[in-house]
Amino acid sequence: MAADWEQALRDGAYTTSTRGVSLAEQGFIHASTERQVAVVANSYYKDVRGLVLLVIDTGRLTAPLQYDDVPGSDERFPHIYGPLNPDAVIATVPLEAGPDGTFAFPPSAARPVP
Repeated sequence: MAADWEQALRDGAYTTSTRGVSLAEQGFIHASTERQVAVVANSYYKDVRGLVLLVIDTGRLTAPLQYDDVPGSDERFPHIYGPLNPDAVIATVPLEAGPDGTFAFPPSAARPVP
């Protein structure tokens, strides 16, 4: 959420794992690929407003990134095993549900593929 990101900028590290759960409690920060963002948002954040999508340059991460199996999914999800350093975030994009109440990956968050 926007408040979590603003706090991370003040603290120098993002330490929210997921909604209402800290990195210290979970052991990692949940992340998603472009393809996974809308699915996760629609599954876990439909009633939340003020979401901010953090676009991360994984090459700038100071904590290890690992793709893990997730129960109930055929896809592996990225997890950051430590605090997210703010300078790894190359863009922030508001993530709001559309008129029908569902989320879609915002085109403004897409990064060009080298």
